[in-house]
Amino acid sequence: MDRNTELSEFLRSRRARLSPGDAGVSVTNDSPRRVPGLRREELAQLAGVSTDYYTRLEQGRHLNVSETVLDAVARALQLDETERAYLFELTRPRPRRTVRRRPPRPQRVRPGVHALLRMLDGVSPAFVLGRRGDVLASNQLARALIIDFEALPYHERNMARFMFLDEAARSLWPEWETVAAEGVASLRLEAGRHPDDPRLTELVGELTIKSPEFRTWWADHNVREKTHGVKLYHHPVVGDMTLAYENVTVPGDPDQALYIHTVEPGSPSEAALRLLASWTATPSADPSAPSSEARPSGAPSSDVSP
Repeated sequence: MDRNTELSEFLRSRRARLSPGDAGVSVTNDSPRRVPGLRREELAQLAGVSTDYYTRLEQGRHLNVSETVLDAVARALQLDETERAYLFELTRPRPRRTVRRRPPRPQRVRPGVHALLRMLDGVSPAFVLGRRGDVLASNQLARALIIDFEALPYHERNMARFMFLDEAARSLWPEWETVAAEGVASLRLEAGRHPDDPRLTELVGELTIKSPEFRTWWADHNVREKTHGVKLYHHPVVGDMTLAYENVTVPGDPDQALYIHTVEPGSPSEAALRLLASWTATPSADPSAPSSEARPSGAPSSDVSP
């Protein structure tokens, strides 16, 4: 991802979504607007900088931007905390490379984290996501709930690939469009943090070509940090479930996140999750049951994701 281009497109998209009324800018009828949102000169005035300076910033030119100016621009654009952090990340100076860039080291899930996943089996679907949303490890209940990622080739063990390229995902999440759009915003945030990741570039390129929805949402330049929330599931065996999730950063690797699902005690979702756990422990021999891709595979893999 070219950081200057991304900075330019991000600022333009944030400015376009902000109406004059929302920003408190008075509008005269004698000057028709050709584009949605605020004009550059209006945004510059709100931020307290010259129009020329803001124009150069929005064009993605190399600027030594102070934190004071970035704060002012973020306030004028009414960015939330995630968007503000993303803006700062895009404008952060990068050291010049004097040696050939090495590929990123493989991410390894510690034995203790694998043990934690096993402890949660039968209670909570849990998995570990790494860079690019790669699924690094999962317990049996998570594999029964979503898909057996560990039975897939390495390059296919990715949440975004499953979400956009596997038709089963659209049935699994009744609110697929909301879940998928949030996934794109999360991947966009990842791209800002790791702009030189070749595998991330490859993933975005593949999804852009193969999925029109991904292509549309990627062009929106939305960013989101998913730390907790609630998702609706429709499992082919146990039916509908409402599951909350918590995203916990794994100590020792800020690029690994442990996702743990929880359920409301005494709810129909808890009963369905217990049924799923029972089915996971004793896989059905019924030929009408889901294929092996959707069934638990056994002990979690200790393999890694590059």
